[in-house]
Amino acid sequence: MPQIKLSELLSLIQGEPADISGDPQKVVSRAAPFDQADGEAITFADNSGLLRKVKDCGAGAVIVPRRFAESAETNLVYSDNPRLAFARVMHYFYPPDRMFSGISPLAAVGKNFRYGDMAAVAPLAFIGDNVVLGSRAVVHPHACIADDVRIGDDTEIMSNVSISKGCVIGSRVTIQPGTVVGSDGFGYTPDQGCHFKIPQVGIVQIDDDVEIGACNTIDRATFGKTLICKGVKTDNQVHIAHNVTIGEYSIVVAQVGIAGSTSVGKNVILAGQAGIGGHISIGDGAVVGPQAGVARDVEAGKTVSGTPEMPHGHWLRVQKVISRLPEMKKQITDVEKRLASLEKSPGRNEDKE
Repeated sequence: MPQIKLSELLSLIQGEPADISGDPQKVVSRAAPFDQADGEAITFADNSGLLRKVKDCGAGAVIVPRRFAESAETNLVYSDNPRLAFARVMHYFYPPDRMFSGISPLAAVGKNFRYGDMAAVAPLAFIGDNVVLGSRAVVHPHACIADDVRIGDDTEIMSNVSISKGCVIGSRVTIQPGTVVGSDGFGYTPDQGCHFKIPQVGIVQIDDDVEIGACNTIDRATFGKTLICKGVKTDNQVHIAHNVTIGEYSIVVAQVGIAGSTSVGKNVILAGQAGIGGHISIGDGAVVGPQAGVARDVEAGKTVSGTPEMPHGHWLRVQKVISRLPEMKKQITDVEKRLASLEKSPGRNEDKE
C-alpha cells in the first residue's frame, strides 16, 4: 500500500500549503470511511452530522470544507469540495489493477486485428475481423467484439460485454459486465396483422470518457448512429433505444428507459426508473425525477417529476393531495348528500315557486 505525506497529498487535490492545519509531514497510508478511519488513514467530512464529530475523529487527517472553523486535535485539510478531494485521494491509494497483459493465445482472434502498445485481450475473449484496439485497452474474458469494431486508448471492456458489428468506442471508456452495445433497434412495421422487421443498419458510437454500467442495452440505429457523447455516465440496467443521442456529461441512473430517436441534452440527470418517450427532446441541464414518465419535450434547466411529467414543485403539491383523497372523497360525498337533501326540502320547493 502506498504512503504519502499530507504536504505531498496537496498536489493530488490541487491544494496549497495553507490548506493544512496540523502536521504537513504526517504520513497516511490509506483512505477510509469517517467512522472507520484510524491514525494511519485519511477521511473526509462534508455534512453537518460528520463535521460535528471531527474533534473526536481518530483519523490521521480529515478533509473538511473551507468554511469549517472549529479546532480539532486531528490534522485538517481544507478543500472547496471535500468529497471530490477524497475521491482523488482514493485514486492514489487504490489504483486500478491491470489483470491481463498481451494477447492471450486462448482468445479467439479474427483476421486483420490491429492493436496498440500494451493492449490486452484475456483468455476466452472473442475478437472479430478488422477490429482495432487502442493502446493500453483491455478486453476481459468472455467479451465478444464483433467485426469492424474500433476501440480507443485506455478503454476497458469487462467480462460478458457484447459489442456488435461496426460500433465505435472512444478512449478512456469503461463498459461494465453484461452490457450489450449495438443490439438491433426495436423497429417493425405492420404487415397484414403481423410485424415486419425494419433492418437496423446503423451503429452505436460511444465517445471519450464515458462509463457504461452493468447490464445496459444500447441499440444500434436504424440508420446513422445512436450516440453517447463525451463524459456520460450510466448506472446499471439502463436501456437506450435506437437513434437516441445523450449529450455530454449527462447522468443516467439505474433502470431508466429511453425510447427511440429522443435527444437528451448536456448535463442532464435522468433519475432511477424514469421512462422517456420517443421522438422528444430534453434540454440541457434538465432533471427528470425518479419513476417519472416523460412524453413531451422538457425545457432546458427544468426539473420535472411524476407521470405524466410536471414541474417538480407542482408534483410535490399533488403528492400532498393524493394522500388525502379518501378523506376528501368522503367530504365530497357528505356535501352531495346535504345538497340533495336541501333540494328535496319543502322550503326549497316554495322558493322555486
